[in-house]
Amino acid sequence: MASKKIFGIVLAGGEGQRLMPLTADRAKPAVPFGGGYRLIDFALSNLVNSGLRQIVVLTQYKSHSLDRHMSQTWRLDGLTNSYIATVPAQQRLGKRWFSGSADAILQSLNLLRDEKPDIVIVVGADHVYRMDFSQMVEAHVASGLGLTVAAIRQPIALGRQFGVIEVDPDNPGRIAAFHEKPAKPVGLPDSPGEVLASMGNYVFNADVLMDAVKRDGERIKSNHDMGGDLVPDFVSRGLAGVYDLNQNSVPGSTERDRFYWRDVGTIESFFDAHQDLISALPIFNLYNRQWPIFSQQLNSPPAKFVRDAKGNLGTTSDSIVALGCVISGAHIERSVIGPWVTVESRASVTDAVIFDRVHIGPKAVVQRAILDKDVVINAGATVGVDHDLDRARGFTVTETGITVVGKGVVVDVT
Repeated sequence: MASKKIFGIVLAGGEGQRLMPLTADRAKPAVPFGGGYRLIDFALSNLVNSGLRQIVVLTQYKSHSLDRHMSQTWRLDGLTNSYIATVPAQQRLGKRWFSGSADAILQSLNLLRDEKPDIVIVVGADHVYRMDFSQMVEAHVASGLGLTVAAIRQPIALGRQFGVIEVDPDNPGRIAAFHEKPAKPVGLPDSPGEVLASMGNYVFNADVLMDAVKRDGERIKSNHDMGGDLVPDFVSRGLAGVYDLNQNSVPGSTERDRFYWRDVGTIESFFDAHQDLISALPIFNLYNRQWPIFSQQLNSPPAKFVRDAKGNLGTTSDSIVALGCVISGAHIERSVIGPWVTVESRASVTDAVIFDRVHIGPKAVVQRAILDKDVVINAGATVGVDHDLDRARGFTVTETGITVVGKGVVVDVT
């Protein structure tokens, strides 16, 4: 990557309506994940591990939590003009906010004019995966095209959930058509049972990107969206290539987690992604020291597991427990426990995702649930046991039976 100047743009303005109430008080990329991370940490870690040293994060919706995390965590060496900077919507083109991801770049073109990169990598801020973007850049430069879209193979039955890339049979590296959530997905020439789903990651020639967002900004009927408008425009002009994640090799990855990618845009996918972390041989391995996921390192004591006041032992299995937690004679199973959580005597937490500073009192029961920060479950109270009761208390309950309790809620015995 040394021969080309590479600039990174992270699109982090998403509202994340489908993750409510977790996004009621924060932007989607700032949602905690995996016991000690924020969703944006995965995109930024991939870019930094790939060698990028000039990265901007475009923010908009309820960005305070995200801005604070960025300022406390993501600092590079300013002496070498290395930086990761948050850039809010600045209304440079009039009194309006970003109207889409392509418009976000259009309104931020001053960043590209200042740095004058050759290549621009544009990524979303809310996917969980590992990827070496330097390999994708090499493939992009070799293709001679203006745009390369990263894609991952998915079963054809799931094709309706994604933007699906149809490749040119004579040139599998070129996109012949792009279909947004097609009713009848077309399988790959070399694997009819699979489709190539867009990962929401793009590599552009900088001049081509600047021209494309300007032209898109002039289209009255455009939604100004990267996947919905910009990519189809490149495809129609024969300028779009595809990079199959199968070509990517991340140091330290295993066959089990090498091609992992998950869009955690719904409560169900967010919950399932946590379940992917906790098995003995995880589908996504947080413990890859050759390609670390960076985040804020809290000044916290180690997690502690102790008997309760009566000497009763607790049990913890198939779970992640973060720093600062105290588990006292409680049962924890198949759960991810965030920092500074306390779980008291004879409480039970099963199939749960617990955010920071939650307190779970004696004999409380939490099952198949997500608890946001500072939730208090008082002694003997339950969450996820009686869905009708959960709904009556104003909690979100999904169709698959996941109960979500919003930030700071106190749950009493009813």
